[in-house]
Amino acid sequence: MKRSLLSLLGSALVLGTAAPAAEAQIFDAPAQRVVPSSQSQVQLSYSPVVKQSAPAVVNVFTSRTVRTRSRPSFFDEMFGMRRAPQERVQNSLGSGVIVRSNGIIVTNAHVVKGADELKIVLNDRREFEAEVIAQDEETDLAILKIDPKGEALQSLRIGSETELEIGDIVLAIGNPFGVGQTVTSGIISALGRTNVTDVSSFIQTDAAVNPGNSGGALVNLNGELIGVNTAIFSRSGGSNGIGFAIPAELVSRAVDSALSEGRIVRPWIGARTNGVDATMAAALGLDRAKGAVINEILRGGPADKAGLSKGDVILSVGGTDINDDSGLRFKLATLKRGERTRVKYFRGGQERISSVRVDTPQESPARDERQIEGYHPLDGAVLVNMSPALGEELGFDPYLTGVMVLKVQRGSAANYNRLRPGDLITEINGTAISSSRQAEALMASLSDTDKWDIEVDRNGRIGLLPIRYLPAER
Repeated sequence: MKRSLLSLLGSALVLGTAAPAAEAQIFDAPAQRVVPSSQSQVQLSYSPVVKQSAPAVVNVFTSRTVRTRSRPSFFDEMFGMRRAPQERVQNSLGSGVIVRSNGIIVTNAHVVKGADELKIVLNDRREFEAEVIAQDEETDLAILKIDPKGEALQSLRIGSETELEIGDIVLAIGNPFGVGQTVTSGIISALGRTNVTDVSSFIQTDAAVNPGNSGGALVNLNGELIGVNTAIFSRSGGSNGIGFAIPAELVSRAVDSALSEGRIVRPWIGARTNGVDATMAAALGLDRAKGAVINEILRGGPADKAGLSKGDVILSVGGTDINDDSGLRFKLATLKRGERTRVKYFRGGQERISSVRVDTPQESPARDERQIEGYHPLDGAVLVNMSPALGEELGFDPYLTGVMVLKVQRGSAANYNRLRPGDLITEINGTAISSSRQAEALMASLSDTDKWDIEVDRNGRIGLLPIRYLPAER
């Protein structure tokens, strides 16, 4: 080893004036990834990266009140008695990452879901109360805020996903099983895993990730945040070497969106798509299974305005290849609302290019929420006009149209007639229903009739509502 170092030093001395040129050439060249070639290289430590990154990873403690009903005893049933529900406090834990020095923290939405209280514990054991700025269950991201009283906290810089390659060394930092902050190492096993959820495009790693790691950091050897750990593939509940992280590209967009708009915005193009399999690819004239085929398009939506139509296959968005519909939704979620992006698509045996301005689902028509009252079977129902924005907000199909039942009051006529939230009212006594205002007016005008034929679309199945009960006359 000494001989090698001396020979290198001797070469530098012999080069003399040529050294600066060689040095410039070295610094200009891109960094190369190499396999360790000696024992000394194998014994190198990740400690500097951990010291830089660990203070920005926090523990997230949540508590929620859970109400449970105990099973009635024989005497309870005999005398028609009901036991009061019992309340207990359920505690859980996870991890989070400080991404802004003023106390902005990113974690998983499932870590904070339903929490009554949120507590953040820093690496130095200091504790802070936290509030949720925004959360999105589809992307499983939540943005929290703590008040560090003007102190600049150590934060992690969000890296670029485009620099990642399969085989890169990564570190996972979190609080597995509540044992305290833990660092594990591994490599990137795969990129762009879209078969885990409907929206994200995950980084797969073999760094040990266990319960409690959710919301923690996946960092590269530059100490940059490249992902937020979110899920594991395991039959036992422990790490099997298959962990998934939400890519930094989506994390960065979610943080910016939460801070600027108070919510996590996921743009779309107003087109329902499906992944293309081998059979479909052959029928469409594609050389292999790739892209996302448009099955339905929203009239007046971004895709419609850009000239896309049903049957087109979207191959890439903004230069990123699209392999399936999950990959398309992920890519769109990383864009800003109103941003114009280049879409390559396949139509009629040819590849074409179009410029699409992405947008968020719009509330058109307006929801016009109405509580229906009167001497009729829908008394106690709350009706709204469906729109893409309302569908996204409520977790329903954003392409649903018509008048939907939003709520049903307990003990009301609508409740006794088995009307359910999510039902679509399609027809009343032979009249097609197109708005909540129309439905309310029609029910009021028909209140003297004894015959009711109310057609309901429930999960795609259309049938007549069984009328069993009418309210007392007012």
